[in-house]
Amino acid sequence: MNFNLLSIIIPAYNEGRTIHFILDKIKQVELIGGINKEIIIVNDFSNDNTEEAITNYMALNPSINIQYYKHEFNKGKGAALHTGISKAKGDYLIIQDADLEYDPNEYNDLLKPIVNGFADVVYGSRFIGSNPHRILFFWHTIGNKFLTFLSNMFTNLNLTDMETCYKLFNTKMIQEIKFKENRFGFEPEVTAKIARVKNVRIYEVGISYYGRTYDEGKKIGWKDGFRAIYCILKYNLFSK
Repeated sequence: MNFNLLSIIIPAYNEGRTIHFILDKIKQVELIGGINKEIIIVNDFSNDNTEEAITNYMALNPSINIQYYKHEFNKGKGAALHTGISKAKGDYLIIQDADLEYDPNEYNDLLKPIVNGFADVVYGSRFIGSNPHRILFFWHTIGNKFLTFLSNMFTNLNLTDMETCYKLFNTKMIQEIKFKENRFGFEPEVTAKIARVKNVRIYEVGISYYGRTYDEGKKIGWKDGFRAIYCILKYNLFSK
């Protein structure tokens, strides 16, 4: 399958110290098949120097296709993704966190099932493959695997990492879905809703993971885990 443009959606909240690093990594990636990149950054009302870091980067890199949007108040990661998805012009889009936990050099691994004509959606799994994984947070890992298992029970998918950041979607397909979750509930919601799309082809590939500690800026916590359980039940059983 040939397509010309990949939209890279980056929700950003208080990432002023690191966002230029991830943008540098994205800039250096050469996508297979000559695919071009559109970077969409959504600043979710950061209270640090995130906006200054982004605008400075754009000024220093005018040749890079960066679209910048900001919320007038803090809405949550999910809401930032809603904004980014709605603005995407690429044939496909991928979600990229503004931190350094995921490696843009692996975009091509996720793109291969698309380019080869097999997939409409590709999830990058932190739990399969031989790529490097930072060793952190035993209970987070157990929690992630439990949430994936619970989600799979209702969607009848056999994913290994429902909570992964790296999700690659057919843009028209994902733009037709109405989303409600404004925070970390986006992951189980999008999985429940994309699984119901008729004849959708979902693939999964192994990716690396360079996790952060809370001191290094990690934001998700145990309350988000309980919200994820609620969202799995809600969007698979009670709300379409």
